[in-house]
Amino acid sequence: MSVRQVRYNVFLKDIFTLSITAFGGPQAFLAMLLERMVKNRGYITEEELWELNALCNILPGPSSTQLVSAIGFRVGGPNLAYLALLVWILPATLLMIATAIVINFLQENTLGALDFARFIQPMAIGFIIFAAQKTISKMVKSSEAMILMLISAFVSFFYSSPYIFPIMLILGGLSTSVKYKNQPKVEEDKPLKIKWANFYLWAGVLILAAVAGAITKYQPILLFENFYRNGSLIFGGGQVLVPYLYTEFVDFKHFLSSEEFLTGYAISQGIPGPTFSISSYVGALSMREFGLSGFLMGGLIAAAGIFLPGIFLIFFVIRFWDQLKLYRPVRAALEGINAVSCGMLIAAAYLLFEPLEANGLHIMFILGTYSVLQFTKISSPVIILTGIGLGILANYFVF
Repeated sequence: MSVRQVRYNVFLKDIFTLSITAFGGPQAFLAMLLERMVKNRGYITEEELWELNALCNILPGPSSTQLVSAIGFRVGGPNLAYLALLVWILPATLLMIATAIVINFLQENTLGALDFARFIQPMAIGFIIFAAQKTISKMVKSSEAMILMLISAFVSFFYSSPYIFPIMLILGGLSTSVKYKNQPKVEEDKPLKIKWANFYLWAGVLILAAVAGAITKYQPILLFENFYRNGSLIFGGGQVLVPYLYTEFVDFKHFLSSEEFLTGYAISQGIPGPTFSISSYVGALSMREFGLSGFLMGGLIAAAGIFLPGIFLIFFVIRFWDQLKLYRPVRAALEGINAVSCGMLIAAAYLLFEPLEANGLHIMFILGTYSVLQFTKISSPVIILTGIGLGILANYFVF
């Protein structure tokens, strides 16, 4: 075995280790990457890590997954990058498919099957409020962005259609790109050279899936198109994915109940790996009518659909990023895109609360979860396990 193959094998083992130990959200994940990939292994420099992270955060798609794949691309090219993608997403994907199977089994065979999740459903809203607060504080820094965020929240709440989201993102980006002169000017020393292959691949798969779904009406193809489209539009990380999935699969298509969605989202916060793994849970339950094979097929199709667009786009942009980031309209448009994404998060928190009974206990668990996340260092898995434990105890004792 050559030195290069040994290095690649070690790299993939490092990715697998991250996939089963990366609890705590993007901040903890970045700290683990810095420690393992930069300081211990030297795959890339610290400066390269922060630059790649910035690039992934301004592209649609799962930023942590894109970052893992981008590092793989730098270390060993596209083949290693795709292998790194598979190793990174597989554990969380299989865990969330298994969660969907268990939830469905309990509902079919046990009276009050989701009683154990009675508290983690409002706790899931606490997680979303915490994510919204963190995201807003980071991304909304001007009065114009604040106005865009509030408009986006209003529209997302009253017009909860999956087709309105891309329109709002485009309009948000255009509305702030006109202020490009406020961005610091940087010398553009050479013309922008773009290799379009990965862009054509991304767009080609999107068009092919949409056409094939419209012609065949075959549910697996339609499901892939749904997730691929969503994966092409998500700016701002896994928490921004929530309103998209809830609107499309709960409100619009009724593949899941609100209780099922909230339970799955809360559980996804307590497992390691990419936060976009909630998609596998939604995809698995969307094809439950086909039995065990449907759960597996739905979960894997959802994973492929949600993760591939971001990977195609990062491979497309990474080749000319150093030049693209010099263009002021590109940087200016991000302000509007991020503000619209934050508005969607605010609407998601309310839309998810709406089906729950508005009682003091639910409000207490929402505020309690937010407070624990905000003011303590207790990890998400511990919070979720505590909520499940309290739900089980509540079956035997009156709270």
